[in-house]
Amino acid sequence: MRAGELSPVEVTDAVLARIEAVDPHLHAFCTVVPEQARAQARRVADDVAAGRDPGPLAGVPMGIKDLISTQGIRTTSGSPAYRDFVPDEDDIVVERAVAAGAVVLGKTNASEFGFGPVGQNPLFPTTRNPWNTGLTPGGSSAGSAAAVAAGLGPLALGSDGGGSIRIPAALCGLFGFKASMGRVPVYPGCRDDRYPGVSGWESIEHIGPLSRTVADAALALSVLAGPDPRDRHSVPGGDVDWTRRRPVSELRVAYSPDLGRIAVDPEVRRVTDAAVSVLERDLGAKVEQPDLRLPHFEDTFGAIIAADTDLTGLRALADRYGDEMSPRLLEFVRTPWTAEQLTDANIMRKRVVNRLARLLADYDLIVTPTTSSAAFPVGFHGPEVIDGRMVGADHWTSFTPLANLAGLPAANVPAGWTADGRPVGLHLIGRHLADDLLLDACAAYEEAAPWSHRRPPLPGVQE
Repeated sequence: MRAGELSPVEVTDAVLARIEAVDPHLHAFCTVVPEQARAQARRVADDVAAGRDPGPLAGVPMGIKDLISTQGIRTTSGSPAYRDFVPDEDDIVVERAVAAGAVVLGKTNASEFGFGPVGQNPLFPTTRNPWNTGLTPGGSSAGSAAAVAAGLGPLALGSDGGGSIRIPAALCGLFGFKASMGRVPVYPGCRDDRYPGVSGWESIEHIGPLSRTVADAALALSVLAGPDPRDRHSVPGGDVDWTRRRPVSELRVAYSPDLGRIAVDPEVRRVTDAAVSVLERDLGAKVEQPDLRLPHFEDTFGAIIAADTDLTGLRALADRYGDEMSPRLLEFVRTPWTAEQLTDANIMRKRVVNRLARLLADYDLIVTPTTSSAAFPVGFHGPEVIDGRMVGADHWTSFTPLANLAGLPAANVPAGWTADGRPVGLHLIGRHLADDLLLDACAAYEEAAPWSHRRPPLPGVQE
């Protein structure tokens, strides 16, 4: 499009037509803004025609998760409390993407306020997995993952407070990347004190891309990353060349298929073991399996979220909207959190951070499965039984919160597929601020075991 070989207007029209044809089967988008998208595409076309630089994302159609603020576009956060809410400003990432020439197609479906690792909320139909519409795409960035997997735009933005980019990327066969804490600034999301629910998760939340390829995500990150004074966690830029990939060699990899205690589906273990062998055989990585038994952080993770949350405001919303809200959210809001629970969770977080820092002093990457189960039927929050063990509803997501607790960069790369065609993800965690090394490793893995040529069999669509 920058070279004038493609028309951004024609591309936008084609993607909008595909959304109209495919999305009734998937419910990836909850709000589509065709006229605004076409107007943005026309501006890119005008820039190209006039010889002006249209930006690195010139004409690229993009979905935006419905938890990320978009000025002038309804942003519900999946909650009846914000059913008709239209923000008065863009989130920083949207502001930057549009300035770089991206075309915003609309908002993608998500769990209510990001609570829950699947794509359902009280406002909109539940999002379906393009690989099998009877299955969940994961969440909470469910719509963003389903959209990209289905070809409803090559890029989408998601948010990730405990795995919400990487989990749906794993279940939908995509690349999903969460940079180090502060690399990609977040505002007003998580920080706008006017809006209970919207203002939570500050110390663990990230925004990042979901894409078919590492190169597409890296291009997006070159636009999205960089400090902003509105985010007190943002870090100085300039030390990462997001789009330049370098060969990797002699990587030291700590691999654990289960962290010593997590139930993992045998098919997931088989696929991730094979993916790790690619790191060793084709990338020359030195793979070891040290004792990665970490403190049992899962039971305290909710208290971390609670400490970041406007509980007073959320409880007022729960009193007003009651059973209209998600049962899981209501249970969380009405929990009588104690000071000891909150401080115990913070101490547990410090133990996890310190343990990971010691591990990453000896290794370049920590590698695990992204999820301990492949996609399961819509309507469930998680499998009840994994590898013969009865487990809690969120057990299958136990690997991803580690990187949020420690603020480390982490990614999902497609590891392969189960025998019945469900995608499986490999989870890679890097050192704090070593985002470029993590991207280099992901790109090298992609070259050795490419995945983007494999597309889901979409209902009613001839490819």
